[in-house]
Amino acid sequence: MQEANSRLEKLTNYFLINVFFLTLFGVIMVFSASYMYATENMGNSYFFVYKQIIFIGLGLVLSLIFSKLKILYLYKHAYKINALFAGILTLTLIPGLGVMMKGSKRWLNLGFMNLQPGEFLKYTLMLAAIRYFENFNNYTPKQRVLYLCGLVYPLGIFVLQPDFGTFFISAMIIGFIAYLSSFPRKYFYAVLVMGFIGASGILVSAPYRMKRLLTFLDPWKDPRGSGFQVIQSFLAFANGSFFGQGLGNSNEKLFYLPEAYNDFIFSVVGEELGFIGVVATIIMFMSFIFIGFKMAITLKSRVGSIMVSTVIFAIGFQAFLNMGVVLGVLPTKGLNLPFVSYGGSSIVANLSALGIIFACLKIRPSDVKDIKERGKQSPIGALKSAFN
Repeated sequence: MQEANSRLEKLTNYFLINVFFLTLFGVIMVFSASYMYATENMGNSYFFVYKQIIFIGLGLVLSLIFSKLKILYLYKHAYKINALFAGILTLTLIPGLGVMMKGSKRWLNLGFMNLQPGEFLKYTLMLAAIRYFENFNNYTPKQRVLYLCGLVYPLGIFVLQPDFGTFFISAMIIGFIAYLSSFPRKYFYAVLVMGFIGASGILVSAPYRMKRLLTFLDPWKDPRGSGFQVIQSFLAFANGSFFGQGLGNSNEKLFYLPEAYNDFIFSVVGEELGFIGVVATIIMFMSFIFIGFKMAITLKSRVGSIMVSTVIFAIGFQAFLNMGVVLGVLPTKGLNLPFVSYGGSSIVANLSALGIIFACLKIRPSDVKDIKERGKQSPIGALKSAFN
């Protein structure tokens, strides 16, 4: 037992170091990729990096709070938490509340920032999906349908926004959990086939998605339109060569490459730091995934292990999707690079999710197995039970 705890402590330290360097690297690259745009449009070259640092601070505070929570509390209230965030997500479709940017209503204007509820909903869906699939065999047919609606409803909102990138990530998270959980295999493979058919139907139902797919196959067919961003990304990597142009010396970020400090920041990494920078970034994310999964399999709690695995999967999978898009091997999906790209909702949500990981490291094997529904609690009593 002592040896296992010592091993987990070492893995946790390595994990923290890895996240620290990823986040620090992100701050450096956000400044490098945004300072010219910020100077011309905001009148302050530090505009985006200052905001990114504030978001990181907020994310760290929430991460600390979540790390102190009892996973049992989150698990028991997973459906309610997911329903709350699904309701917030729905507000993005209401005129006057939802903010339309880049042809999609993904954001809510909070004044000091535009909140993207989908970034947080990925993790509330995770909580709800774990509870659903782990208890599937104990539910009545009516309960199965009712709780399933809570998982499917947010996916429908993503389609309506539209936000196919978050839809895809969320659907993969649900599928990943279903595979790891005690969900019956016969249902899993049936849902997998139906999900593939449904996703294909959603893809071909909107002309802009088909246009993205065709652009992915041949970006030079429309070099000044839908293929422009991908071609500029190719040029950035070509300019970077092996050693790069040097930090801060990217040409593509000078208003050639759209979203240089956000979705396509990996292109700036390639141009400024070259092949070496690209490999180093990939290694950091691979280390994040490797150490994270090692931590997950070290845990003796089944639910805790699934939670840790899913958070690592969600962040790692999105990272490699973003890299695939930027390198031109995947269709454009509008996903940023976790911890590296600029974005308040993304960095706050991902750091908060890391807090859930650290809370899982303290879970007892019996915490979830021995759940018994309790009566209604007062708000103060509920708050105490979340931390004690």
